[in-house]
Amino acid sequence: MTFPENLKYTKTHEWIRFEDETTAYIGITDYAQDQLGDLVFANLPEEGDEVTLGEAFADVESVKAVSDVMSPVSGTVAEINETLADEPQLMNQAPYDAWFIKVTGITESEELMTAEEYQAFIAE
Repeated sequence: MTFPENLKYTKTHEWIRFEDETTAYIGITDYAQDQLGDLVFANLPEEGDEVTLGEAFADVESVKAVSDVMSPVSGTVAEINETLADEPQLMNQAPYDAWFIKVTGITESEELMTAEEYQAFIAE
């Protein structure tokens, strides 16, 4: 499993990559996709939707279950990764390239973990 150092991580297994203080990309971690198994569908929000810190903004369906994807920030969905609709396997193959949404206008963010802190968290 990989944990890129340039990302921040959440306790609910999302990653976030900030472009600047108010813009970021969000996806699920390598650990999350591994635990979920083969992902077959992602239900994403629409551009212009609001996301709220600590609330689900999407869900993913695997051969095992449906799981919510939680937002580590509050802001507005500026872009969705439409490629995931046609190629959900990308979430398993390249979880750090398969971002779900780009959020702008970020007003609040949860306490995020570094790659090292996240690895220690999942090892517990």
